[in-house]
Amino acid sequence: MDPVKVTDYIAAALAEKGVRQVFLLSGGMITHLLDSLHRDGRIEIINLHHEQAAAFAADAAGRMTGIPGVAMATSGPGATNLLTGIGSCYFDSSPAVFITGQVNRHEQKGDRRIRQLGFQETDIAAMAAPVTKAAWKVETPEQVPDFLERAFALAVEGRPGPVLLDIPMDVQRAHIRRLPKDGAACPARLAAFPSDALGAAIEAAERPLILAGGGVRASRAIADFRRLVDALGIPVVYSLMAVDVLPSTHPLRVGMIGTYGNRWSNLAVSRSDFLLVLGSRLDVRQTGSRTDAFKEGRTIFHVDCEAGEINNRVPGCEAVVCGLAEFLPAFGSMLQGLDLQGRWRGWREEIEGLRRQWPDTAELSGVPGINPNTFLHALSRRSASASAYVADVGQHQMWAAQSLELCPEQRFLTSGGMGSMGFGLPAAIGAALSAPSKPVVLVAGDGAFQCNIQELQTVRRLKLPIKMVILDNQCHGMVRQFQESYFEGRYVGTYWGYSAPDFPAVARAYGIDASMIREPEQMEDGIGWLWSEPRQPALLQVMIDVLANAYPKIAFGKPMSDMEPLAKPVEMEST
Repeated sequence: MDPVKVTDYIAAALAEKGVRQVFLLSGGMITHLLDSLHRDGRIEIINLHHEQAAAFAADAAGRMTGIPGVAMATSGPGATNLLTGIGSCYFDSSPAVFITGQVNRHEQKGDRRIRQLGFQETDIAAMAAPVTKAAWKVETPEQVPDFLERAFALAVEGRPGPVLLDIPMDVQRAHIRRLPKDGAACPARLAAFPSDALGAAIEAAERPLILAGGGVRASRAIADFRRLVDALGIPVVYSLMAVDVLPSTHPLRVGMIGTYGNRWSNLAVSRSDFLLVLGSRLDVRQTGSRTDAFKEGRTIFHVDCEAGEINNRVPGCEAVVCGLAEFLPAFGSMLQGLDLQGRWRGWREEIEGLRRQWPDTAELSGVPGINPNTFLHALSRRSASASAYVADVGQHQMWAAQSLELCPEQRFLTSGGMGSMGFGLPAAIGAALSAPSKPVVLVAGDGAFQCNIQELQTVRRLKLPIKMVILDNQCHGMVRQFQESYFEGRYVGTYWGYSAPDFPAVARAYGIDASMIREPEQMEDGIGWLWSEPRQPALLQVMIDVLANAYPKIAFGKPMSDMEPLAKPVEMEST
């Protein structure tokens, strides 16, 4: 067979694996890759304006499609700029493959006792190793095919995540004789062994709950999850990373739990006697700091593909080490013949009573101006055509998770484990390109939006139908709220010494239509304007009172049933 250039091989292999876009900011050490992708022609090159944005876009593409998102960057600062996005993929279990260009092998310092030999030479593989499933330095052209196959297999195997390949420039322009394969089969995942004890515990429960985590989506098991929920008839609470596991109209969907969870959901957990935890890490943002209180009075079965996540923070759980893609159908088949419908009707009515008693829109009833929870309900009613909601990081993220009403096939994407401001706009770009026939709704704060505001140019250039909503409280609201609780309202660096621009003016400078609303009576007209041209990008700035807090909030040091502002923390948060 004729020799093929390494970068031509990579371009063809990516296309064969179903990759449809590659996200990048151009740079010298990836010019061979760019040229090969262009000449192959099957993959759209999405040139963003910062490598971090490229990484976030790849994160969203991987989540939306299940095919690893791909981002590329040049050596040195290009590669290091990817790291925050790589870490976000790692913590949120997003399948992705990152390819970085490296200086020629003869320009690398090797064992020399120097800091750098080649210009922009940086050991990105060593830097990325702690936040990837693997980070490999390619040392010979012949390694490329196997490394590429292994990278795509590993990115989706078990708990998904990112893999990085660092390829020197001289390796990229070399030639090899192997041609792309149709794709490597992924290694077999963990077998499911649901215990009879689980079925017995469910039958004995009087107030059971299912706690769904991000692992439900990461395992691509949403259909099996919904079938199991319907068969069991058990109410479902969920973490921030699982807002979209059930549509808002589903009768068993309760709400989000955790530090900023819906008040009725946290109360339901505190009253439950059984929890079936599916693909959730049970981190402090979900359980609060009092893990003893979280466990007390209830049996917990914890299903996760990683044994290390079980009995980590919350000891005493019954462990089921298994991938959800295997567990859910296997356990569902075990339930055949059991008549569980109507079993917990009284419990469901109790939870519904809590929802009526503590509506999300009443948490900020005393705040002047537009109530963000009320606004997000109204936005949802007009956004049924959207494929996804993307939330950036901050108070707006919590309001969105508390109050957005999702349709059955709509997705909710946000940065959970990394919690990186600036995620939203580039992730919305990745989501929009993954579902090109539908718009995407972005919910961002004024602080977070400024972190990657340059990607407005990408939205405009590609004419992406992204409906951008900026909940603008003229501060870094979540940290300002922290300062209000623990630093006697000294708002250093959040309200004091901070400012935000006229976002509609900025958007118009990029050629994007924009508008702004300030008063509650303007909400419906503003949302109507946002959707007046469904296939065009648009930005709506929504002014929110600077002192609006994200409530409820678990009072740190107390059980999750004790929430601010009705309860006060007894110690300072450490995370």
